[in-house]
Amino acid sequence: MDKEAISRRQLVQLLGAVPLAGAALSSPLAACAAEPPKRKLGYAIVGLGSYATRQIMPRLKDCEFSRLSALVSGTPEKLERYGSEYGIPKTHRYSYADFDRIRDNPDIDLVYVILPNSMHAEYSIRASQAGKHVLCEKPMAVSAAECEAMIAAARKANRKLMIGYRSRFETYNRHAIELVRSGFVGKPTLITSEHGFNAQPNQWRLDKPMSGGGSMMDIGIYSLNAARYLAGEEPVEVSAMEYTDRSDPRFRTVEDRIDWQMRFPSGLLASCQSRYTSNHNAYRVTGDKGWVGMEPATSYEGHQMWVRANGKTEPRVLPPLPKNQFVGQLDHLAECAMTGREPIVPGEEGLRDLRLIEAIYRSARERRAVKLA
Repeated sequence: MDKEAISRRQLVQLLGAVPLAGAALSSPLAACAAEPPKRKLGYAIVGLGSYATRQIMPRLKDCEFSRLSALVSGTPEKLERYGSEYGIPKTHRYSYADFDRIRDNPDIDLVYVILPNSMHAEYSIRASQAGKHVLCEKPMAVSAAECEAMIAAARKANRKLMIGYRSRFETYNRHAIELVRSGFVGKPTLITSEHGFNAQPNQWRLDKPMSGGGSMMDIGIYSLNAARYLAGEEPVEVSAMEYTDRSDPRFRTVEDRIDWQMRFPSGLLASCQSRYTSNHNAYRVTGDKGWVGMEPATSYEGHQMWVRANGKTEPRVLPPLPKNQFVGQLDHLAECAMTGREPIVPGEEGLRDLRLIEAIYRSARERRAVKLA
């Protein structure tokens, strides 16, 4: 497996062999019953911003187990435009004011909440109460308390709650996890994970009441979650520093830069970065036998991987899987709803990240390491 490229068959065998345990990755392709569904389950997309309209909605036509069945927006013009484009009848177009009427629509099985962070908890809870399974974008909410309420609402309704960690369905990220678990790098000792972009002004993500925070609550969650799924264990201590130029009008209410370290029970350390003023998208896992690195690591496309073993560094080229990360994510919740299995990224996964984000903010604010329970 140290060749420059591996076959599609080898890749599927490798990914399917990874057990679901702790932060390890289970193959979404193997996590459902073999019997095909009687019908595709219908998604209601809540929030028609650019991510929903450019990345998610166009992919639903490629899904095996799910389809687009309804739209929810506070902008009538968007409902009309996208409703016409996707053939969504007016009876299946909802405003935020009449959102709860989705309860009475049997064509809606699943709800994908793609709203500003401060709205995640409310609409996820209302969707669960309406009897629908929920896929909620990350970060799951703006506080651990909100995450707990979302989990409780889904449990009470006996519905699934899944968080939109799309990289867990992406070929290279799945392979990186498998390589680390298989011992390719030996005993992992260091993870570096860095994400950032140049945030443009006048966005909701720069308004703390809507976002819950700055880069840490946005792009930083990629660094955090990647460190956790690559480590395969949960950290026991965090130490963080923040730097923000408050003279920059973008950062009146949110932070720009946060650097933090996480210590894990095995002795593994993760060094992570989050930025709103520079471009980063990379991670590396180093062990006593080699390393696995990716750049870009968690992008929409164009992932590149390098591996080092036996003193030799090589690119690792993988064949595409039948479903890309967006399609795999959308279908996974549908599969789980049909089979009763739990998503590989349930609400509890989002809660773990929010608890860590709160500890990171506390460490930066108090200028000390924070031990985790």
